[in-house]
Amino acid sequence: MAVLEKGNITIHTENIFPIIKKSLYTDHEIFLRELISNAVDAIAKRKMASLAGEGSGEVPEGKITITVDKDKKTLSVSDNGIGMTADEVKKYINQVAFSSAEEFIQKYEKSGQDLIGHFGLGFYSAFMVAKLVEIDTLSCQEGASGIHWSCDGSPGFELSDSERPEVGTTITLTLLEEEKEYLESARIKNLVKTYSDFMPVAIEFENSVINKQRALWKESPQNLTKEDYLELYRYLYPFQEDPLLWVHLNTDYPFLLNGILYFPKLKPDVDVNKGQIKLFCNQVFVSDHCEEVIPEFLMPLRGMIDSTDIPLNVSRSALTNHRTVRRISDYITKKVADRLKSLYNEERKEYIRCWEDVGTFVKFGALKDEKFKKQVEDLILYRTTYQSTPSTQDTPKVQVESKEGDVWEDVKTEDNGKPYTSLKEYLDRNKESHENRVFYCTNQDTQGTYVQLYQNQGLEVLFMDSFIDTNYFIPFLEREYKDIKFSRVDSELDKTLVEEDKAGEIVDPNTNKSRNQEIKELFEKALNKPKVNIRTQAIKSEDSQATPPAMVLLPEAMRRMQEMTAMIQQQTMAFPEEHILAINTAHPLIENIYQMSKGSIIQGSGESPAAALAKSACQHVYDLALVAQRAFDAEGMKGFVQRSNQLLTQLTK
Repeated sequence: MAVLEKGNITIHTENIFPIIKKSLYTDHEIFLRELISNAVDAIAKRKMASLAGEGSGEVPEGKITITVDKDKKTLSVSDNGIGMTADEVKKYINQVAFSSAEEFIQKYEKSGQDLIGHFGLGFYSAFMVAKLVEIDTLSCQEGASGIHWSCDGSPGFELSDSERPEVGTTITLTLLEEEKEYLESARIKNLVKTYSDFMPVAIEFENSVINKQRALWKESPQNLTKEDYLELYRYLYPFQEDPLLWVHLNTDYPFLLNGILYFPKLKPDVDVNKGQIKLFCNQVFVSDHCEEVIPEFLMPLRGMIDSTDIPLNVSRSALTNHRTVRRISDYITKKVADRLKSLYNEERKEYIRCWEDVGTFVKFGALKDEKFKKQVEDLILYRTTYQSTPSTQDTPKVQVESKEGDVWEDVKTEDNGKPYTSLKEYLDRNKESHENRVFYCTNQDTQGTYVQLYQNQGLEVLFMDSFIDTNYFIPFLEREYKDIKFSRVDSELDKTLVEEDKAGEIVDPNTNKSRNQEIKELFEKALNKPKVNIRTQAIKSEDSQATPPAMVLLPEAMRRMQEMTAMIQQQTMAFPEEHILAINTAHPLIENIYQMSKGSIIQGSGESPAAALAKSACQHVYDLALVAQRAFDAEGMKGFVQRSNQLLTQLTK
């Protein structure tokens, strides 16, 4: 083999510096990604040259072949792309960081966006893992001769003839001793799957194609089916539940962006700060981190975005403030909002079916992004106690705008029968009874008794029981709707639940005390808890026994302060020692305890059995109120059981 030329590689420092700055080659494994990308680039160039009437012979289907020789410790990447002449090798390989793609784009600028990168630039990543790099190439130009180029990692190179018979290029790496892992079959397959799985050219290894090739996000949504989207999701996220819905991103102005974002079914332990969206550049995987591109509230989404307009050679802080990146982020936000609106207006039942999971994204987005909030504020739904029936004319509905005018549709879900409503509809429906108030429940298990009281009086309650509601979204609503009062059902008893009775009349002229005052004092003495504020009220009910004899109330301001403190300290909030015990003076049990206490007489230094029983009954009424709030820890529950046993013993004597 005759040596045609020897010399030194020309390194343009001013061109190579940006590559060093962005630390492109921090991970050695990316060398294979770069070589494959260059091979795809070469195949694309050959097709474009052929369309322009250049090159000789018929252009075959593009193909890349990877081979390893463990004995020789070599790894080769071959393509049937455009190939290079001796002059092109000198220009594109010997002058490091000179971009052949830039020149090629100028020549075929209409198709230039299909090129991956800068031939020659990624090529030099091979020297991270190889002690010798060789190129065998044959240009598609008429009458071209094969060229062999070799370099041992020093600035010196050698150019000679090659016996290569087919148009294309083969790059052969003789691996360093410490890089022999890249001779292993599993390692090669993993790298191709990670970085080059969706390249539009078949990659063959060990006589089989090992990449998926088809990138759905680069295709038109009109040509894709539901099963296409689901198949891609299952491929990327195996062993996961199917997504709730997805958003297809596809624009070429004012920037180029493609992608598919999936809404997953959220798990209780989801980390909203950990992104699972993959960043691609022309179908080449770049990173799992899109925090600077994707709005924070969409980080739990899955899928991918693909853009050549996202600068990869700047710092992460600079990326956040980059104008194009901000515009891309705004575009993604708008597309997500548009998709939700479309689902809300056109597939209402499906929207409601997804709401428990999608609602978290929507609420978080409304908290974080003012533009997004304006787009989705009418799409926020709340589960409600309001029950619709076929005979009811004012069933809970939400308004839908259409060309024909306003259309009203029932928002009841089909699968679980739970009705949902918007805040506006709730307020409109309850103008007279609620007086611009919203009653809400955050935990149906602990607040079910209170919810039932409100329902019995025809008062509608909203359920705000997701993890984002209590600490974040309810305060947000209060800031947004300053003229509306939001009250948790166990914070106080609304005046509509309480009736005026004769309990305030004087019953003992000697002490000048009313019945309510005597009941209050009875409980205060029996409980002996200075921090428990005892309040006596008669709760409205057609059946007095259907209401609880007493309830624990947690004043709104005090409870929120304790919740905030617990959140800041990252602790579970203990049940507040200071609270209200509301005694239902209309309940027959309270009347019985009251009468029992009136008939008890303290004789000598002892306490009568009736007085002791009345005292135990007061404690038990308080215990039951705490149980309803699940206020007992393990030790408290143990005490409750002991006191219950003692009370039963007294009653059965």
